[in-house]
Amino acid sequence: MPVRNAPTARQLRLGAELRKLRERAGLTSTEAGRLLGTNQAQISNIEASRFGVSAERVRTLARNYDCSDLDLIEALVGMTGERKRGWWEEYREILPLGLLDLAEMEHHAKALRVAVVIHVPGLLQTLDHARASLREAVPPLRPHALEHHVSYRMKRQAILYGDHGDRPTPYTTIVHEAALRMGVGGRDVARRQLAHLIEMSEHENVEVRVIPFGAWAFVSSGQSITYATGPVPLLDTVELDTAHGCEFLDAEAQLAKYRVVLDRMSSGGLTPEKSRDLIHSIAQSL
Repeated sequence: MPVRNAPTARQLRLGAELRKLRERAGLTSTEAGRLLGTNQAQISNIEASRFGVSAERVRTLARNYDCSDLDLIEALVGMTGERKRGWWEEYREILPLGLLDLAEMEHHAKALRVAVVIHVPGLLQTLDHARASLREAVPPLRPHALEHHVSYRMKRQAILYGDHGDRPTPYTTIVHEAALRMGVGGRDVARRQLAHLIEMSEHENVEVRVIPFGAWAFVSSGQSITYATGPVPLLDTVELDTAHGCEFLDAEAQLAKYRVVLDRMSSGGLTPEKSRDLIHSIAQSL
Protein backbone atom coordinates (compact mmCIF):
# COMPACT_ATOMS: atom_id res chain seq x y z
CA MET A 1 0.00 0.00 0.00
CA PRO A 2 1.71 3.24 -1.13
CA VAL A 3 2.47 5.94 1.41
CA ARG A 4 0.65 9.24 0.87
CA ASN A 5 2.79 12.30 0.37
CA ALA A 6 0.29 14.85 1.63
CA PRO A 7 -3.04 13.61 3.01
CA THR A 8 -5.89 16.10 2.79
CA ALA A 9 -7.70 17.45 5.85
CA ARG A 10 -10.61 15.12 5.00
CA GLN A 11 -8.30 12.09 4.93
CA LEU A 12 -6.65 13.17 8.17
CA ARG A 13 -10.08 13.52 9.74
CA LEU A 14 -11.00 9.94 8.80
CA GLY A 15 -7.85 8.62 10.47
CA ALA A 16 -8.49 10.74 13.56
CA GLU A 17 -12.08 9.48 13.86
CA LEU A 18 -10.92 5.85 13.59
CA ARG A 19 -8.42 6.54 16.38
CA LYS A 20 -11.22 8.00 18.54
CA LEU A 21 -13.33 4.88 17.99
CA ARG A 22 -10.41 2.67 19.04
CA GLU A 23 -9.72 4.74 22.14
CA ARG A 24 -13.41 4.70 23.15
CA ALA A 25 -13.27 0.92 22.88
CA GLY A 26 -10.31 0.92 25.28
CA LEU A 27 -8.00 -0.83 22.82
CA THR A 28 -4.34 -0.19 22.17
CA SER A 29 -3.13 -0.01 18.57
CA THR A 30 -1.41 -3.36 19.12
CA GLU A 31 -4.68 -4.97 20.25
CA ALA A 32 -6.56 -3.37 17.36
CA GLY A 33 -3.98 -4.69 14.92
CA ARG A 34 -4.33 -8.19 16.32
CA LEU A 35 -8.11 -8.10 15.88
CA LEU A 36 -7.65 -6.93 12.29
CA GLY A 37 -5.07 -9.63 11.58
CA THR A 38 -2.26 -7.16 11.15
CA ASN A 39 0.16 -5.27 13.38
CA GLN A 40 0.38 -2.08 15.42
CA ALA A 41 2.26 -0.24 12.66
CA GLN A 42 -0.58 -0.78 10.20
CA ILE A 43 -3.13 0.67 12.63
CA SER A 44 -0.88 3.65 13.34
CA ASN A 45 -0.42 4.30 9.62
CA ILE A 46 -4.18 4.16 9.02
CA GLU A 47 -4.89 6.54 11.91
CA ALA A 48 -2.18 8.94 10.73
CA SER A 49 -3.63 8.78 7.18
CA ARG A 50 -0.28 7.71 5.79
CA PHE A 51 -2.13 4.83 4.09
CA GLY A 52 -5.56 4.76 2.52
CA VAL A 53 -8.26 2.55 4.00
CA SER A 54 -11.07 0.71 2.22
CA ALA A 55 -14.77 0.92 3.02
CA GLU A 56 -14.79 -2.73 4.09
CA ARG A 57 -11.85 -2.20 6.42
CA VAL A 58 -13.61 0.76 8.05
CA ARG A 59 -16.66 -1.44 8.69
CA THR A 60 -14.42 -4.17 10.11
CA LEU A 61 -12.65 -1.72 12.42
CA ALA A 62 -16.02 -0.36 13.57
CA ARG A 63 -17.18 -3.91 14.43
CA ASN A 64 -13.94 -4.59 16.27
CA TYR A 65 -14.44 -1.37 18.23
CA ASP A 66 -18.07 -2.26 19.10
CA CYS A 67 -19.36 0.89 17.37
CA SER A 68 -23.13 0.62 16.97
CA ASP A 69 -23.70 4.08 15.43
CA LEU A 70 -24.64 3.00 11.91
CA ASP A 71 -24.98 6.59 10.64
CA LEU A 72 -21.46 7.41 11.82
CA ILE A 73 -20.04 4.22 10.31
CA GLU A 74 -21.60 4.93 6.90
CA ALA A 75 -20.41 8.54 7.07
CA LEU A 76 -16.87 7.31 7.70
CA VAL A 77 -17.22 4.81 4.85
CA GLY A 78 -18.12 7.77 2.63
CA MET A 79 -14.75 9.32 3.44
CA THR A 80 -12.70 6.31 2.31
CA GLY A 81 -10.73 5.85 -0.87
CA GLU A 82 -8.11 8.00 -2.43
CA ARG A 83 -8.39 11.72 -3.06
CA LYS A 84 -11.19 12.49 -5.49
CA ARG A 85 -10.24 14.76 -8.35
CA GLY A 86 -12.36 17.73 -7.38
CA TRP A 87 -12.00 21.00 -9.27
CA TRP A 88 -9.69 22.28 -6.53
CA GLU A 89 -7.01 19.78 -7.56
CA GLU A 90 -6.08 21.99 -10.51
CA TYR A 91 -4.75 24.48 -7.94
CA ARG A 92 -2.40 22.00 -6.28
CA GLU A 93 1.17 23.32 -6.46
CA ILE A 94 -0.35 26.78 -7.06
CA LEU A 95 -2.27 27.70 -3.89
CA PRO A 96 -1.65 26.84 -0.21
CA LEU A 97 -2.88 23.36 0.70
CA GLY A 98 -5.21 24.82 3.34
CA LEU A 99 -7.26 26.50 0.62
CA LEU A 100 -7.69 23.19 -1.19
CA ASP A 101 -8.82 21.60 2.07
CA LEU A 102 -11.30 24.46 2.54
CA ALA A 103 -12.82 23.90 -0.90
CA GLU A 104 -13.05 20.15 -0.29
CA MET A 105 -14.70 20.75 3.10
CA GLU A 106 -17.25 23.12 1.56
CA HIS A 107 -17.95 20.68 -1.27
CA HIS A 108 -18.80 17.83 1.12
CA ALA A 109 -20.64 19.91 3.72
CA LYS A 110 -24.36 19.29 4.18
CA ALA A 111 -24.78 22.93 5.25
CA LEU A 112 -22.56 25.93 6.01
CA ARG A 113 -22.78 28.67 8.65
CA VAL A 114 -20.36 31.57 8.21
CA ALA A 115 -19.68 34.62 10.37
CA VAL A 116 -17.54 37.60 9.32
CA VAL A 117 -16.95 41.05 10.77
CA ILE A 118 -15.11 43.27 8.30
CA HIS A 119 -15.24 41.21 5.09
CA VAL A 120 -18.00 40.12 2.74
CA PRO A 121 -18.06 36.30 2.81
CA GLY A 122 -15.94 34.82 0.02
CA LEU A 123 -18.80 32.71 -1.32
CA LEU A 124 -20.89 35.87 -1.80
CA GLN A 125 -18.24 38.14 -3.34
CA THR A 126 -18.39 39.51 -6.86
CA LEU A 127 -15.42 39.04 -9.15
CA ASP A 128 -14.40 42.71 -8.85
CA HIS A 129 -14.76 42.73 -5.07
CA ALA A 130 -12.69 39.55 -4.76
CA ARG A 131 -9.93 40.97 -6.95
CA ALA A 132 -9.87 44.27 -5.06
CA SER A 133 -9.73 42.59 -1.65
CA LEU A 134 -7.03 40.13 -2.71
CA ARG A 135 -4.87 43.01 -3.91
CA GLU A 136 -4.51 43.90 -0.23
CA ALA A 137 -2.90 40.53 0.63
CA VAL A 138 0.24 40.59 2.78
CA PRO A 139 2.73 39.94 1.26
CA PRO A 140 1.37 41.25 -2.06
CA LEU A 141 0.40 38.64 -4.64
CA ARG A 142 2.09 38.69 -8.03
CA PRO A 143 -0.38 39.32 -10.90
CA HIS A 144 -0.59 35.66 -11.98
CA ALA A 145 -0.98 34.49 -8.37
CA LEU A 146 -3.69 37.10 -7.80
CA GLU A 147 -5.70 35.74 -10.73
CA HIS A 148 -5.30 32.16 -9.46
CA HIS A 149 -6.70 33.23 -6.08
CA VAL A 150 -9.57 35.10 -7.72
CA SER A 151 -10.57 32.21 -9.99
CA TYR A 152 -10.35 29.77 -7.05
CA ARG A 153 -12.67 31.98 -4.97
CA MET A 154 -15.19 32.21 -7.80
CA LYS A 155 -15.21 28.44 -8.37
CA ARG A 156 -15.91 27.82 -4.67
CA GLN A 157 -19.24 29.60 -5.15
CA ALA A 158 -20.61 26.79 -7.35
CA ILE A 159 -21.86 24.93 -4.26
CA LEU A 160 -24.47 27.67 -3.73
CA TYR A 161 -25.96 26.93 -7.16
CA GLY A 162 -25.63 23.14 -7.09
CA ASP A 163 -22.31 22.03 -8.59
CA HIS A 164 -22.15 18.86 -10.69
CA GLY A 165 -25.87 18.30 -10.37
CA ASP A 166 -25.87 18.31 -6.56
CA ARG A 167 -28.46 20.27 -4.62
CA PRO A 168 -27.41 23.81 -3.65
CA THR A 169 -25.73 23.80 -0.24
CA PRO A 170 -27.76 25.52 2.51
CA TYR A 171 -25.75 28.59 3.48
CA THR A 172 -26.29 30.97 6.39
CA THR A 173 -24.00 33.92 6.97
CA ILE A 174 -23.79 36.56 9.70
CA VAL A 175 -22.17 39.79 8.49
CA HIS A 176 -21.44 42.90 10.52
CA GLU A 177 -22.54 46.24 9.07
CA ALA A 178 -18.87 47.26 9.11
CA ALA A 179 -18.19 44.83 6.26
CA LEU A 180 -20.93 46.43 4.18
CA ARG A 181 -19.47 49.91 4.56
CA MET A 182 -15.82 49.12 3.81
CA GLY A 183 -16.16 50.28 0.19
CA VAL A 184 -13.71 47.71 -1.15
CA GLY A 185 -12.73 48.54 -4.72
CA GLY A 186 -14.38 51.96 -4.75
CA ARG A 187 -17.98 53.15 -4.99
CA ASP A 188 -19.04 51.32 -8.17
CA VAL A 189 -17.55 47.98 -7.07
CA ALA A 190 -19.09 48.40 -3.62
CA ARG A 191 -22.54 49.13 -5.05
CA ARG A 192 -22.44 46.08 -7.31
CA GLN A 193 -21.25 43.97 -4.38
CA LEU A 194 -24.14 45.05 -2.18
CA ALA A 195 -26.62 44.47 -5.01
CA HIS A 196 -25.19 40.97 -5.46
CA LEU A 197 -25.48 40.33 -1.72
CA ILE A 198 -29.17 41.29 -1.82
CA GLU A 199 -29.74 39.09 -4.87
CA MET A 200 -28.02 36.08 -3.27
CA SER A 201 -29.95 36.57 -0.03
CA GLU A 202 -33.14 35.95 -1.98
CA HIS A 203 -32.03 32.46 -3.00
CA GLU A 204 -33.93 29.77 -1.14
CA ASN A 205 -30.75 28.15 0.21
CA VAL A 206 -29.01 31.41 1.28
CA GLU A 207 -29.74 33.39 4.44
CA VAL A 208 -27.94 36.65 5.24
CA ARG A 209 -28.20 38.25 8.68
CA VAL A 210 -26.59 41.62 9.34
CA ILE A 211 -25.42 42.74 12.78
CA PRO A 212 -26.01 46.51 12.64
CA PHE A 213 -24.05 49.29 14.26
CA GLY A 214 -25.98 49.98 17.42
CA ALA A 215 -26.23 46.37 18.44
CA TRP A 216 -24.83 46.80 21.92
CA ALA A 217 -22.49 43.88 21.82
CA PHE A 218 -21.84 40.71 19.89
CA VAL A 219 -19.60 37.73 20.43
CA SER A 220 -16.79 37.28 17.92
CA SER A 221 -13.07 36.58 17.85
CA GLY A 222 -12.64 39.01 14.98
CA GLN A 223 -11.81 36.29 12.46
CA SER A 224 -14.18 34.66 10.02
CA ILE A 225 -15.74 31.40 11.15
CA THR A 226 -17.07 28.66 8.89
CA TYR A 227 -19.08 25.85 10.48
CA ALA A 228 -19.47 22.93 8.06
CA THR A 229 -22.20 20.47 8.93
CA GLY A 230 -21.13 16.89 8.29
CA PRO A 231 -23.28 13.84 7.51
CA VAL A 232 -23.47 13.25 11.29
CA PRO A 233 -22.81 15.80 14.08
CA LEU A 234 -19.57 14.10 15.15
CA LEU A 235 -18.15 14.88 11.70
CA ASP A 236 -18.91 18.60 11.74
CA THR A 237 -15.90 20.86 11.15
CA VAL A 238 -15.02 24.45 12.07
CA GLU A 239 -12.67 26.41 9.81
CA LEU A 240 -11.07 29.62 11.05
CA ASP A 241 -9.68 32.00 8.44
CA THR A 242 -6.57 33.38 10.13
CA ALA A 243 -3.70 35.58 8.97
CA HIS A 244 -1.48 32.49 8.76
CA GLY A 245 -3.99 30.41 6.77
CA CYS A 246 -6.89 28.02 7.32
CA GLU A 247 -7.20 26.32 10.68
CA PHE A 248 -9.51 23.30 11.04
CA LEU A 249 -11.08 22.27 14.36
CA ASP A 250 -13.09 19.13 15.04
CA ALA A 251 -12.87 18.30 18.76
CA GLU A 252 -16.34 17.92 20.27
CA ALA A 253 -15.73 20.72 22.79
CA GLN A 254 -14.57 23.06 20.02
CA LEU A 255 -17.60 22.29 17.87
CA ALA A 256 -19.92 22.93 20.82
CA LYS A 257 -18.20 26.25 21.55
CA TYR A 258 -18.51 27.56 18.02
CA ARG A 259 -22.14 26.50 17.76
CA VAL A 260 -22.78 28.73 20.79
CA VAL A 261 -20.70 31.56 19.28
CA LEU A 262 -22.64 31.43 16.02
CA ASP A 263 -25.98 31.16 17.79
CA ARG A 264 -25.18 34.24 19.88
CA MET A 265 -23.97 36.19 16.85
CA SER A 266 -27.10 35.22 14.94
CA SER A 267 -29.35 36.32 17.79
CA GLY A 268 -27.72 39.77 17.65
CA GLY A 269 -28.40 40.17 13.95
CA LEU A 270 -31.37 41.51 12.07
CA THR A 271 -33.88 39.21 10.42
CA PRO A 272 -33.09 38.27 6.80
CA GLU A 273 -35.75 40.74 5.59
CA LYS A 274 -34.47 43.64 7.71
CA SER A 275 -30.92 42.71 6.75
CA ARG A 276 -31.80 43.10 3.06
CA ASP A 277 -33.39 46.48 3.80
CA LEU A 278 -30.23 47.68 5.57
CA ILE A 279 -27.97 46.47 2.74
CA HIS A 280 -30.20 48.29 0.24
CA SER A 281 -30.08 51.47 2.36
CA ILE A 282 -26.27 51.35 2.54
CA ALA A 283 -26.05 50.82 -1.24
CA GLN A 284 -28.25 53.87 -1.86
CA SER A 285 -26.06 56.00 0.40
CA LEU A 286 -22.88 55.31 -1.60
